[in-house]
Amino acid sequence: MNSILYPKKDNALKKLFNTEKAIIGVIHCLPTPGSPQFEGESMDKSIEYAITEAQKYSSGGVDGVIVENAWDIPFSKPENIGIETVAAMSVLADRVKQNIDIPVGVNCLANGVLQSLAAAKASNTNFIRANQWVNAYIANEGFIEGAASKATRYRNHIGGKDIIIMADVHVKHGSHSIVGDRSLFEQARDAEWFAADILIATGNRTGDSTSLEEIKKIKEATTLPVIIGSGLNFNNANELLQISDGAIVGTSLKKDSVWWSSVEEDKVKKLMEITYSLRKK
Repeated sequence: MNSILYPKKDNALKKLFNTEKAIIGVIHCLPTPGSPQFEGESMDKSIEYAITEAQKYSSGGVDGVIVENAWDIPFSKPENIGIETVAAMSVLADRVKQNIDIPVGVNCLANGVLQSLAAAKASNTNFIRANQWVNAYIANEGFIEGAASKATRYRNHIGGKDIIIMADVHVKHGSHSIVGDRSLFEQARDAEWFAADILIATGNRTGDSTSLEEIKKIKEATTLPVIIGSGLNFNNANELLQISDGAIVGTSLKKDSVWWSSVEEDKVKKLMEITYSLRKK
């Protein structure tokens, strides 16, 4: 790719994880205060759950974990995410970080990029996921704009320039017809141009496999690392990880392969065995 749009950056994925084919486990947190399914209980149960999931991922050999408020469904638009959610995510990320020795990230749904940055800064964690970094799309929550311009300024404002931004190119759970006249190649270049550090290729919804073609097209467009954002499993890992630089994975490593179940350490180890074999090639 001709990289005249943006000077080539150091590889943020290797810098963060110090390995090839980094695997990041998703902690689908229990409902946080203020969300529809929260029942007013102490945060102790949620903290214990998040720590336990993190420890199973870590013991299984993953390279990092990301804390996500997955049970806050239905999700709010970014401007409606409350301060109580940021507080809860900050505490959850901090407690997870205190109990494992691998990098920790934050994803505050839906597309709460500034909120994720605030939680990452407060918990001294390493990275965030931005589901819509540039352009715009129609999601379950409604019209969602790219967060890059506000987020990069906010990251600088809070002294968080060391917090790495992992940005989806085609976010899950939404329609991209509003930018349908822009190719996937151009959208990937947009994300790099607007200062993302790592790009994410993903399927249509949680657990859906990311297509090989999508990964290839994004990699052709960017000098940044490209990781898989959904649907990695034992059946497709060998194929998809050969061309991608890593993956964020959760559903396939859970009991019964559903996102709301608990992590099974044996599944984590099995996936990491596949990953280790690819790193040796």
